[in-house]
Amino acid sequence: MSQYLYTVIDCTLLLIALINPISKIFLITTLKESTDESGLNNIIIRSSIIALIILLIFTFAGNFLLVNFFNIQIYSLKIAGGIVLVFRGFEALNKGVFFELSHNQKLEDLSIVPLASPMIAGPATITAAVSFPAKYGLTVTALSILAAVAVNLFIMLISPRIAGALSKHNIMGALIRITGLIVATIGVQMILDGLGEYISRIMQI
Repeated sequence: MSQYLYTVIDCTLLLIALINPISKIFLITTLKESTDESGLNNIIIRSSIIALIILLIFTFAGNFLLVNFFNIQIYSLKIAGGIVLVFRGFEALNKGVFFELSHNQKLEDLSIVPLASPMIAGPATITAAVSFPAKYGLTVTALSILAAVAVNLFIMLISPRIAGALSKHNIMGALIRITGLIVATIGVQMILDGLGEYISRIMQI
C-alpha cells in the first residue's frame, strides 16, 4: 500500500469517526415512520450533498474566511467544536439518543437542519475540514471528505435494516451509549488540542 493511499485512508477514518454514522441510525429510523422509503431516501441523499458542499467550502476557503472575515483562529474552533461534541456525547450516554425530533419540524427541512448540519457537517467535521489541509494537504482532505460522506450516506440508506437487526438483539441502546462515549472522548481530545495550540502561541509571544 502506497503512503498516499494510507494517508487518505487514515484521514477518511478520522472523518468517519467525527461524522459518526451510527448516531444517524436512530433519527433515520424515526423519520421512516413519517414518510415512505422514496421520500426518506431523497432526504438522506439531499442532506449528504448539502453537507458535502459545506465541508468542501470550508476545506478550500475555511481558513481564509474564518481568519480574515470573522477573526477566528483554528484553536478556537477546535475548542468550541470539542465542547459541542462533549455535550452531545454525554447526552447520548444519559438519554440513549443523539437527537430528538421536534413535533413541529417539516420533513423537507430536515435534509438541511439537523441532517446536513450539524449532524454531518457539524462543529467537529467543519473544524477537521479547516485544519486537516495543513496536516494532510488539500487533495487528501477533499478526497477523504468525499469518501467519508459516501460511507455515511450508505449507512444512512440502510439504517432501517441496521436498526431492525440491532433491535432484535436489544443492543441499539447500548451501542448508542458506547458511541456517545467515543464522541465525548473525541471532543475532549479536540479541546486539549485547541488549548495546546493556544498555549504554544501564548508562549511564543
